[in-house]
Parts: sequence; structure tokens; C-alpha cells
Amino acid sequence: MIIDSFIYATFQVLHIIINIYTWIIVITALLSWVNPDPYNPIVQILYKLSYPAYALVRKIPTRIGNIDLAPLIILLALQFLNFFLDSILRSLL
Repeated sequence: MIIDSFIYATFQVLHIIINIYTWIIVITALLSWVNPDPYNPIVQILYKLSYPAYALVRKIPTRIGNIDLAPLIILLALQFLNFFLDSILRSLL
């Protein structure tokens, strides 16, 4: 019973982290349209947090013309991970 509660809490924390990172990717993608001040501390934090995911995805070609599909690929991967963790949690409990 305590182990089930711990597993459930762990999965809930992972779910929250995935949701926060999803919003970071969305905000970073939107910022790329407006050319923000690169010295703004919030912009720097967002870029530093999103850079690892972008670096991983950009190893494959993600551009179609002028459109960069890297944020979409990252968001799809995050949603897949979210659903995968949810299905694992449902099978354990």
C-alpha cells in the first residue's frame, strides 16, 4: 500500500514535469517568432531549458522550407511519454 502510493506520487511528479516542459517548449517556439531580447533573464532561462531537447531533435532534418518542425516533434514525444507513463501506472495499480 505504501509502495503503491509512492509509485503513484512518483508518476504524478513526472506528469507535472512533462507538462511544465511542454509549456517551456511552446513558449520558446512562440518566442522564436518575435525575436525577443536575448539578454532578458527569462528568455535566457527558457532557451537554456529547451536547448537539450532541440539539440537532440535537430540531429535529424526538421525543416521544411522556412518551417522548423522541431517543436512539434518534441511536443509529440512529450505527449507519447506522458501517455506511456499513464498506461504503465494504470497497469501497476
